[in-house]
Amino acid sequence: MSAVVAALFKDHATADHVRTALVSGGFATDRVQLTSESEPGQAALMPSPSKSQQLQDYFTQIFPESSEREHVRAFVDGVQRGNAAVVVHPRGEIETRQAVEVLSSSQPLELCEHDLANQALEKAASEASSTVVGHFVPEGLKSTINPRKN
Repeated sequence: MSAVVAALFKDHATADHVRTALVSGGFATDRVQLTSESEPGQAALMPSPSKSQQLQDYFTQIFPESSEREHVRAFVDGVQRGNAAVVVHPRGEIETRQAVEVLSSSQPLELCEHDLANQALEKAASEASSTVVGHFVPEGLKSTINPRKN
């Protein structure tokens, strides 16, 4: 499992609001997962015989380290009691900060991170100030494409 920031919220409505804020803020929908009693999400895909075991297996996948068993227990118990979880798979330091900020702003009951050093696509965006496409656009057209860079 890669880098994860997860939060447990008091109810589905709060978690749904947070998910919407994350997606509206630029996170891809496949990197933001909501899990609640009314919307089990990825947990429902676990090949387990019961809903309880599906939650256990899903959150164990999110928090696989033996030192994270308390996180697993808190999230499973929380969802079973009517709370809702949002799990975000950030890519890089900027997305991690953004995810933590959005998750924190809605008073989570729990906020946990896993493996934030393992963010494979952290350098997906170029550190250069110019774009690759900019090298192929004739100079005369550049000002019409991005008028602020005259």
